[in-house]
Amino acid sequence: MKIGMNLLLWAAHVTPEHFPLFARLKQTGFDGVELPLFEGDAKHFAGLGKELDNQGLGRTAVTVCGPDANPISPDAAVRRKGLDHIRWAIEMTAALGGTHLCGPYHSPLGVFSGQAPTEDEKQRAAEVLRQAAEEAKKHNIMLAIEYLNRFECYLLTTAADTHAFVRRVNHPNFRMMYDTFHANIEEKQIAPTIARVADCVVHVHVSENDRGTPGTGHVAWAETFQALKKAKYDGWLTIESFGRALPALAAATRVWRDLFPSPEEVYTQGLRFIKENWK
Repeated sequence: MKIGMNLLLWAAHVTPEHFPLFARLKQTGFDGVELPLFEGDAKHFAGLGKELDNQGLGRTAVTVCGPDANPISPDAAVRRKGLDHIRWAIEMTAALGGTHLCGPYHSPLGVFSGQAPTEDEKQRAAEVLRQAAEEAKKHNIMLAIEYLNRFECYLLTTAADTHAFVRRVNHPNFRMMYDTFHANIEEKQIAPTIARVADCVVHVHVSENDRGTPGTGHVAWAETFQALKKAKYDGWLTIESFGRALPALAAATRVWRDLFPSPEEVYTQGLRFIKENWK
């Protein structure tokens, strides 16, 4: 098991000015970080990867697709833009030296049709992501698709939906991730849910019910950690928390108030909480 920290707490675009943050996270005891991929080129991310190597930190990456690059759009040109974006993110993950590309890039965040996902939409997404997985295979990168709660998307909103979707895509470089925040909203029983999908889970986001410091809310943490250990999960446990420092991200994640005293509390107490509970 490895513990990571999602850098969206500080930046939507990580730059060399964040190198001191890398050092602090390493000194605190993290095994790696998760970097957002929204802009930049291979040279930029290769430079970040070099510094992460210097610090001895592993890395994963996360991205999303926007409405103009929608993998479930009925418009083939829009779907192509979605595939192009995911391919770009795969290439940037490779430049970074990352192992996993995570996120809800199956459909755009906050865009709804007003009805349940159709068979056509599921099939379109599967076709796009199967092609993306083939690209990921070339770079030895694992795609870890994320389901969101029903207030943020409509295509994939439960672990069972996502597990079935992974089977539909049917590619060795395409699996799923589990996020405690979304699961806290959508799953009726945590342990049985994890047990049913564990064979496809390759990444976990540790996120409190209010997006604050892990361990300060009401997520079923003991049950979650026990179920993951029982399933012999041995991948990343990455803290994901959002604040108000980045207005656009705060708006996208609906963060309207301070959820923690400081980012330092999130990563220091969050790391301690994970280590103590994983035991």
